[in-house]
Amino acid sequence: MTTKRNEDPVDMTEDATPSASAAVRPYPKPTWVVRLIALIACLFCLWHVAASFLWIAPPSALREIPTQKVLSAYMLPMFGQSWSVFAPEPINGDYHFNVRAVIDVDGEDVTTGWVSATDVELSMIRYNLFPPRAGIQSTEVASGLAGAYNKLNAEQQAVVALDFAKDGWEDWMVGSFDKLEDGPSTVTYMEQEHLSTAYATQVAYAIWGSDVLQVQYRVSRQNVVPFAERNDAAAQRPEPSMSTTGWRAPVEEPGQSRDNFGDVFRAQFERTQG
Repeated sequence: MTTKRNEDPVDMTEDATPSASAAVRPYPKPTWVVRLIALIACLFCLWHVAASFLWIAPPSALREIPTQKVLSAYMLPMFGQSWSVFAPEPINGDYHFNVRAVIDVDGEDVTTGWVSATDVELSMIRYNLFPPRAGIQSTEVASGLAGAYNKLNAEQQAVVALDFAKDGWEDWMVGSFDKLEDGPSTVTYMEQEHLSTAYATQVAYAIWGSDVLQVQYRVSRQNVVPFAERNDAAAQRPEPSMSTTGWRAPVEEPGQSRDNFGDVFRAQFERTQG
């Protein structure tokens, strides 16, 4: 038996087809806060591109538009870059920064052995997909000191080799330079000397504790195998050149955190020793 349905057919046309007003809904206009943020982001991007261009471009008068001081403050240390990895003068050597100290052990002055701060830092970035910037600090310090040291004449380098291990030693050192008759300016070298001593002080405190009385550091640079000998299996790297200072009194900058530096450096130093 056939059952007849009395249901009326349903017209889906009206429900299935949205109206024109419902299909096109205008996006809400951005608020003034969103517009302001977008404007600031665009201006920052323009500044960053312009600053990066001026930084890596050959020196010119354009750098004086924001001034070299402003450029350096913005680009360093996070955005620093150079052409040193490319021709005509690519990087062709390794710098190492070594530190030792005189420490107080039960009232007796004890001289420690040398520690390579560079080896400790490089162990932070070796085989690390996300290397910290802390892994290259000693290399940059060593490079700056070696460059400034090599510009000194023999008499000035002899002054650097003297011990300045009392309070106010930097003034004493500058006075020793001033007693020399002639020679290149030592202003840049003293800036690097101060920076290097402050860095060596932090390394010494991190390894040997707060009983550090004096610090000494040396910078070495060893060139790679010459390009002409690259296919010679018996080729050896040249002997490293060494720049050794005398003993210095510890230096700490305002705002430095001995604890923070020590926590990072000491932990990595202990790993390298284990």
